[in-house]
Amino acid sequence: MIDTDRVVLLDDEGRPIGTAPKSSVHGIDTALHLAFSCHVLNDRGELLVTRRALGKRTWPGVWSNSFCGHPRPEEPVDEAVHRRAEHELGLGLADLQLVLPSFRYHATDANGMVEHEICPVYIARAASPLRPNPVEVAEIRWVDPAALAVALRATPWAFTPWLVLQAEQLDLLRRPPA
Repeated sequence: MIDTDRVVLLDDEGRPIGTAPKSSVHGIDTALHLAFSCHVLNDRGELLVTRRALGKRTWPGVWSNSFCGHPRPEEPVDEAVHRRAEHELGLGLADLQLVLPSFRYHATDANGMVEHEICPVYIARAASPLRPNPVEVAEIRWVDPAALAVALRATPWAFTPWLVLQAEQLDLLRRPPA
């Protein structure tokens, strides 16, 4: 995490109301702010899931979607998605699509850290080999979306709450197991 990074603070209607240092918006009293999530598919139709690095401030060591992040002030969200794909996974993206433009959640992890975000959700295709950044990612797995949906239903506590909530809304994960 770069302390000089700033995030966009939002009012209850999702309108920007200012900025704050990224390091200040994940604690026990987290202001509503703008973020994004991205789910990456490979050419075989498998979905990339990642286990968050143990040094992450929220949900350390927990399995999640491919990657997440925060756009900087004045940065278009789709550009932020490409920036974070490169930073977290060393990954180039193709076919980026916004699939849940108004996704919003509030969740508290076991350490009392709170996420409170309006978080547009994207799906993309991997366009280069993975080179995970160990500061961000502890493990990676390519999984069948139907198998992930089964795991999310059986053990939702093993995944980040935003992944569980997003999966409930994504057609990609609604397919029944083969």
